[in-house]
Amino acid sequence: MTEQPTSYERPQGVDPTDARGALLRTQGPTPGATALPPAAAQARTDGTPDTTTPGVPAPRPQEKDPAVSDAEHSQPAAAAEPDAHRPRPAPEAVPLQPGAETRAERPPDGRDRRTGQAPTAGRQPTPMRRDGDRLRFVGAATRRIARGLDLDEIVMGLCRATVPTFSDAILVYLRDPLPVGDERPAADRVVLRLRRTDRIPEEREPEPGFAQLGMPPPETPELSELSAAIAELCEVRPGGALAEVLRGVRPVFADTPAATAALPELLGAESRLDIPGGQRAVLAPLRGRRRVIGAAVFIRRPERIPFETDDLLVAAQLATHSALGIDKAVLYDREAYIADELQRTMLPETLPRPTGVRLASRYLPAAETARVGGDWYDAIPLPGSRVALVVGDVMGHSMTSAAIMGQLRTTAQTLAGLDLPPQEVLHHLDEQAQRLGTDRMATCLYAVYDPVSHRITIANAGHPPPILLHLGGRAEVLRVPPGAPIGVGGVDFEAVELDAPAGATLLLYTDGLVESRLRDVATGIEQLREKLAATAQLTGPDHPPPLEALCDEVLDMLGPGDRDDDIALLAARFDGIAPSDVAYWFLEPEDAAPGRARRLARRALVRWGMEDMTDSVELLVSEVVTNAVRYATRPVSLRLLRTDVLRCEVGDDVPQLPRLRQARATDEGGRGLYLVNRLARRWGATRLSTGKVVWFELNRGS
Repeated sequence: MTEQPTSYERPQGVDPTDARGALLRTQGPTPGATALPPAAAQARTDGTPDTTTPGVPAPRPQEKDPAVSDAEHSQPAAAAEPDAHRPRPAPEAVPLQPGAETRAERPPDGRDRRTGQAPTAGRQPTPMRRDGDRLRFVGAATRRIARGLDLDEIVMGLCRATVPTFSDAILVYLRDPLPVGDERPAADRVVLRLRRTDRIPEEREPEPGFAQLGMPPPETPELSELSAAIAELCEVRPGGALAEVLRGVRPVFADTPAATAALPELLGAESRLDIPGGQRAVLAPLRGRRRVIGAAVFIRRPERIPFETDDLLVAAQLATHSALGIDKAVLYDREAYIADELQRTMLPETLPRPTGVRLASRYLPAAETARVGGDWYDAIPLPGSRVALVVGDVMGHSMTSAAIMGQLRTTAQTLAGLDLPPQEVLHHLDEQAQRLGTDRMATCLYAVYDPVSHRITIANAGHPPPILLHLGGRAEVLRVPPGAPIGVGGVDFEAVELDAPAGATLLLYTDGLVESRLRDVATGIEQLREKLAATAQLTGPDHPPPLEALCDEVLDMLGPGDRDDDIALLAARFDGIAPSDVAYWFLEPEDAAPGRARRLARRALVRWGMEDMTDSVELLVSEVVTNAVRYATRPVSLRLLRTDVLRCEVGDDVPQLPRLRQARATDEGGRGLYLVNRLARRWGATRLSTGKVVWFELNRGS
């Protein structure tokens, strides 16, 4: 019985679907039309007998559910297109070479097993079918390349999309360094660096029904080790063959005169890579928006059919999409780097070490793709051994948010230097935010800790409340007025003064730590409080947990879906200064004040067992008090603090700050601050709302 041709018959010589889901048509003599291999036909028809007759159109096949097929690799189904009935190979299969299927199906006499006809020479796949296959391949490849966000992903996408579907190996060269945007390169010389290579692995196993590509012996260095066989760097000589090919932009075959002279320059004089002849290699320049940024070399093995002329268009499309993607990736990386550096420079590099308090901090961006935000923290030393603790959050995740954050942080530091109350600082920050723009909103919490009085004053502007962890392990959310965010305008801010016992830890944070898509702010604050209490139980009631370990434990409470916002964290451990380590006096602004200050300082040193420092302390105290009483109109304050150093503070009601200057030989005065600068460990002067404070520190035992 003669078997009738079916609707899934196709012309011979057409390669089956390749491993990436794209179809590559090849040239060469094609035998007469035959059906698919019996095994493939049986698998395609699922055992259903053939009922079609010649001259009668085949019934339209039922289309598959688009949700089942892969979006990138799916093929359109059509009644008039025989490709719709073609079997799909396994993902890692290697395409059949021309004639492989024919050799597998035909008996030794050369006749077709199904039709019994002799092969007919001269039949070729129609150009429309080849162009459609190339179009589908280019679409799938460009989608894969476009998925990359950074430079490495885009280059890898190009390699994986072309090997083994389009070529057996690929070399990708990029300029070193890569130009960014419209900026001109620093030097006129162009250097190409081998960025990535890819090839068909030697150990690839063919799938059933597909032919194996001919592989060279292991000792052949053709494609086995590409990176080791060619030079890593290539300097493009001006006016050379490689420069002319790159300037031409269009891909060329390797056997053309221009490419024949350019490839040795690109691969290196000592290259051990043997480029196959006969249009089996394509050199494609990679041109971005402004200039050529590299080159790609597509290589096929001698066992594989050579490239066709239309394949140059495919190479041009791949090179164009890859170059534009690399351009965008470089621009994105530069913008992300600038934004990241901008924010990092606006955050404190190191925290100060004020007297009576220990500090630790953490900052985490929202995500790797959005590393810039408006969260900030700060610790500002104040006169009288006090310290200001600040944490804030500007709305948004952009360079604008980071810039606004930097301006508000600078304003807060300036206002803190004036020793303004916390509520006044927030009021001036609110005015500054309104001057920056109508939509510049931020939250901020400003606290001032006094280690001498063991008190802390807090003002809040719409920020989450701080949590105080006591020495015994109890954690409480401090009740502070919430206030309105900075930038609203026309609102008053309130400040509350609370106890800050020694050994307690104050935790300031931004809402990114307690709020996410999976939980609200109230739930997150309660979870944070419980986390702090549980961590404190691990070290016992008499030993607070270390600050650095405590910050790490707090961040461990974040889950995979909790990184929706930036996180700024500032922890302060209150050690305080004991009352027995503080000596405080008021001196009338009269001529006898310096002598009385020396006697009071001597008595305090004797009481503390620091008699060896008497001479230095008396000399410096006398000089500073003399400068104060010369211009003061109200009593002058004198305070000595004994911590790891001896600190002396002299305050008066004159706002002008003293300046260090070199006295002339004929001057009777002007040497007091010079002596302080030479003998003291550190010294400084701070302007207050009621005057100024001049202070100096001496190492104990000096």
